[in-house]
Amino acid sequence: VYLARDVGLDRLVAIKLLPPDLAARHALRERFLREARTAARLSHPNIVPIHAVEESGRLVWFVMAYVPGESLGQRIRNGGALPPAEASRVLRDVAWALGHAHARGVVHRDVKPDNVLLESGTRRALIADFGIAAPALRQAESEVGVVGTVAYLSPEQARGEAVDGRSDLYALGVVGYCALSSRLPYSAATLGELVSQHMAG
Repeated sequence: VYLARDVGLDRLVAIKLLPPDLAARHALRERFLREARTAARLSHPNIVPIHAVEESGRLVWFVMAYVPGESLGQRIRNGGALPPAEASRVLRDVAWALGHAHARGVVHRDVKPDNVLLESGTRRALIADFGIAAPALRQAESEVGVVGTVAYLSPEQARGEAVDGRSDLYALGVVGYCALSSRLPYSAATLGELVSQHMAG
């Protein structure tokens, strides 16, 4: 993700680039573009807006609003668990955003603290990356046997099954657990370990 300036409107923006090795793969490139354009139609106070979806040569990227502040993940890593009232407010904001997206057929699929941004000053929580990079990256990772962030995956997601909004709600529950305790409910490092712990739990 790159911080940039929109010279036409004189404002800071964030640019997220699909890694060129993935952009070179037609199916992943088309999925990234399709889902970025779908997510760009979402308009909600707790969703980071996408301003543009672009491609040029081997490069594919989208431009989203820059949110000054820090991610929930940074907040937890630097300051530990959140007070219950603050955690409740953050989870409420994210739940509103997810509800808005789900009502429009958009599933995030990568709800985690690093995708929740805490805006300076307003204390508002916004969620980024709605259903965009994660599916393409995860598909590519599974093909080479590399596992991405697994701790927030619902059981059906970890098994590679179809997902809907309920998978996002499961992930939000894990985010809440992490926000209130500064640790994860499962310590799995691979999808196999996560599935085993889900079954045992």
